[in-house]
Amino acid sequence: MRDWADRFLGRGSAAVTVPPLDGALKPNTKLDEAPKGIDADEPDDMVVVAGNTYCSAGNRLLQVDENGGATAVFDAPGTITALAASPEGKIAVASQPGGIHLVNGDGSAIAVAGEHDWQCITAMAFVDDATLLICVGSTRHGIGEWQRDLLSSGKSGEIWTLDTGTGKAARIAGGLAYPNGVVVEADGNIVISESWAKHLVRLTPAGKLVGQVMEDLPGYPARISRNARGGYWLSLFAPRSQLIEFVLREPQYRKAMMAEVAPEFWIAPALRSGLSFHEPMQGGALKQMGILKPWAPTRSYGLVIELTPDFEPVRSLHSRAGGKRHGITATVENGNRLWLASKGGNEIVAIELMRQGA
Repeated sequence: MRDWADRFLGRGSAAVTVPPLDGALKPNTKLDEAPKGIDADEPDDMVVVAGNTYCSAGNRLLQVDENGGATAVFDAPGTITALAASPEGKIAVASQPGGIHLVNGDGSAIAVAGEHDWQCITAMAFVDDATLLICVGSTRHGIGEWQRDLLSSGKSGEIWTLDTGTGKAARIAGGLAYPNGVVVEADGNIVISESWAKHLVRLTPAGKLVGQVMEDLPGYPARISRNARGGYWLSLFAPRSQLIEFVLREPQYRKAMMAEVAPEFWIAPALRSGLSFHEPMQGGALKQMGILKPWAPTRSYGLVIELTPDFEPVRSLHSRAGGKRHGITATVENGNRLWLASKGGNEIVAIELMRQGA
């Protein structure tokens, strides 16, 4: 009865409201104001090892430098889907296909970490030099079908631990709404981003849910990384909108849409937009008299949030509807620079943190 009443009145789980971008999340153009970055084919995840910044792009692991260059140091057997840096400087590289490889900073291979056939590894983090946490976004859909997983109300994600020495793996949590980022806290607890639930949750080392640390985010969260101030950087790879929230509450419509419409034209979040007039957004909602509206709705967006150690937002960096640095999937801090992977913009971007008041 409560579910029926919520749907009739448009409240509770049936509401289509979206949190406003206000306070520390007030929109700006800081991502688009940054200098030209490094062109890359869909850069995805990033890590820092021994003072060097690494980024994945396709099947290549790139080492980037402050002068705007990038050198390929490792070619994976498939598309790289996640990276993690160990305390001793090893880099775990997950690819599909190919599994998980351990490499040195110079790209020399160390070993293959186990023979497990995970199809949708989205994020990883080391607990210690031998124990790796692995986020499997979905057990129903592959890594490239994240939109289908969202529109199918996917909740089959899992968290695993892997002993990189012995290859032994254990599942510690399941039934998650696309876990897409993970970080280990000082006390050993784990914080993960659940993209489709639009929140961050804390788990014990054994995988037991402790509670939410952030809820009702204005976008779909991706990777989490530490900063030099004891807090974190959180990347949000796509925005929420009332239209998408409405579609997510209409199962019959979603089923028909996925069966009859090409995926690039689904009413769903996207890493990039504005490339075709066939996209599900009326032109009048975006432009008037040929001018982009200041508050135009958009299927894609660029957003990074800096958080305190208690996961309170401090500030944010945006690429709005008219920007090109959308689909931020990973962010890492290295010295006085913040490096971002704009998967939607095909660019690795560097921002001087001193100019941001850090």
